[in-house]
Amino acid sequence: MKIDLCNIDIKDLAIIVSSEFEKNNISAVLVGGACVSIYSYNEYLSMDLNYVTYATIKELKPVMSNLGFFQKSSRHFEHQECRFFIEFPPPPIAIGYEFPINRFHRIKSLKILTPTDSVKDRLAAYYNWNDQQSLDQALMIVRKQEVNLKEVKEWSEGEQSLEKFNRFKSLLTKTNKKI
Repeated sequence: MKIDLCNIDIKDLAIIVSSEFEKNNISAVLVGGACVSIYSYNEYLSMDLNYVTYATIKELKPVMSNLGFFQKSSRHFEHQECRFFIEFPPPPIAIGYEFPINRFHRIKSLKILTPTDSVKDRLAAYYNWNDQQSLDQALMIVRKQEVNLKEVKEWSEGEQSLEKFNRFKSLLTKTNKKI
């Protein structure tokens, strides 16, 4: 398959890759920073797409090759004309202590974390590693998407991170989002 990948948008690339997976009976879910890019309308731009799948690299390699991506390392694929790279973190999909995650959002052929789970994913990095960028990304998603903040709060309680959730909540309150 020949695709001009020089100036492709991350969402369009994710849909193309997911469509190829679908054609090859591979179930994969987009997670991580690419979800933030899609849900924030590129306010944050991730340079990689992380797909979680139970498919083996042996199964993925011909699909990726068909798209023009070559295997750079064990779970990492690149394309010489594409600024984005694609990685395959190992399953299952988990967000903090919550796993497996099994409800997703669909955009055409793309199976992606829901906006609520994407917020939890970013907050997990903030809660566990004090990653300020992840906190900012969670806020970007909430400002542009419908997110179940009650669910995020309950999840935060389970993560024993209510103090950090309250900081997140206070930053949201400054932007008129209600919890």
